[in-house]
Amino acid sequence: MPRVAIIDCEIGNLFSVKNVCEFVGLEANITQDHEDLLLADGVILPGVGAFGDAIGNLERLDFLSPIKDYIASGRPFMGICLGMQLLFTESEEFGQHKGLDVIPGQIVRFPSQRTGSRIVKVPQVCWNRIHPSEDGGQPWDGCPLEDVDSGEYMYFVHSYYCVPDDPSVTLCRTTYGDTTYCSGLVRSNVFATQFHPEKSGPQGVKIYKEWAARLADGRRES
Repeated sequence: MPRVAIIDCEIGNLFSVKNVCEFVGLEANITQDHEDLLLADGVILPGVGAFGDAIGNLERLDFLSPIKDYIASGRPFMGICLGMQLLFTESEEFGQHKGLDVIPGQIVRFPSQRTGSRIVKVPQVCWNRIHPSEDGGQPWDGCPLEDVDSGEYMYFVHSYYCVPDDPSVTLCRTTYGDTTYCSGLVRSNVFATQFHPEKSGPQGVKIYKEWAARLADGRRES
């Protein structure tokens, strides 16, 4: 079975990610040992919580350079929720914090919004729709979203969202209140989602199945 290293930065939804990986036929290992990345066919960086805490934990665990080196190797990498945000250059969450800078761009907070007389609550904690990106974004064909229909609901929990400098990396968009933002991206071997596929029912499982198929293909080729 393809081997997946799930990075434990002490601020994530690790076991639900491990369970769905195993359900789709992956050998999943939750790890704080960056040597495990050398043996992995794919790496997942999940996360829930504050950006500064997570990046600080990755630095303390000596994971910053290994993550960048792994991504540079061309092997499949997935970021989930906060794990997607950590790939960016910088976040404004509770001050300014430098990220991994794999994806140039910023992490910003949802603005105060109203829909009619209703205040749009922050954080967004709900099911919401994903739609293909417009204006030259990435197509869903040939990526882990290819079996997911436009407008499907996925599960979101976040107060901040990603603004890539290069909008062409955007894979899907979601609207919350009056804000339409990048809720998924692809750049080369990096696939990342703001939503939680592992908490998104059968549609989320489809995403893991497609990602697992790509790991299996890569393992056969090697």
